Amino acid sequence: MQTVLITGCSSGFGLETARYFLDKGWRVVATMRTPSAEVLPASDNLKVVTLDVTDPASIARALEEAGPIDVLVNNAGIGMFNALEGTPMQIAREVFETNTLGTIAMTQAVLPQFRERRAGVVINVTSTVTLRALPLLSVYTASKAAVNAFTESLALELALFGIRACIVLPGRAPTTRFGENARPRVGEFPAPYAAFAGEIFEGLRDASTPTTSSSAVAEAVWRAATDPNAPLRIPAGEDAEITFNS
Repeated sequence: MQTVLITGCSSGFGLETARYFLDKGWRVVATMRTPSAEVLPASDNLKVVTLDVTDPASIARALEEAGPIDVLVNNAGIGMFNALEGTPMQIAREVFETNTLGTIAMTQAVLPQFRERRAGVVINVTSTVTLRALPLLSVYTASKAAVNAFTESLALELALFGIRACIVLPGRAPTTRFGENARPRVGEFPAPYAAFAGEIFEGLRDASTPTTSSSAVAEAVWRAATDPNAPLRIPAGEDAEITFNS
């Protein structure tokens, strides 16, 4: 039985991906900052583990508790939404610590076991905002674009040992808790940007535009994990497909 470790499983993409792999008969290590086993179906193949990807000691403890794994899904992330002028550097650093450096740290920590077995898959969940820029997301976009570049370079060195690396790129997902997650880091928009921000928020309320479901992301992650011929970049969601192919 193969084992997948997924970060950020308390809601959204991570939660749905954990459910998907459980349904497929995999052993799932679902990690969360604040563990809550109740959000996932009871299963002998499920282990819920505490993990803060910004804390090296937490990473070490989580991997020890998880045991050997076959696939790492770096999904944990935090959002933010503001003009750059309205973004304190403390918030910018917080976003990069989780989204970028947390991904790098988790990957670095699992690579020795993958390399020794000459097998394994690293899947990094980023965003299609890295392909088509949107306003008021400059810091968030930069944190995810860095992961894209990291993964592309990493894939070349890991190929030496039979290890694959893939990027899953979801589109906009209004049914997840991304907005709620980002709210503590939004703050007030600087006055010169306030009217512009209002227009952007109004556009996001347009229910007629295609979006991404959590199930689409889970399916894309599954493909990355199980298809040895999967491409390096995999779009996830109707809007993501449109962006990716445009």
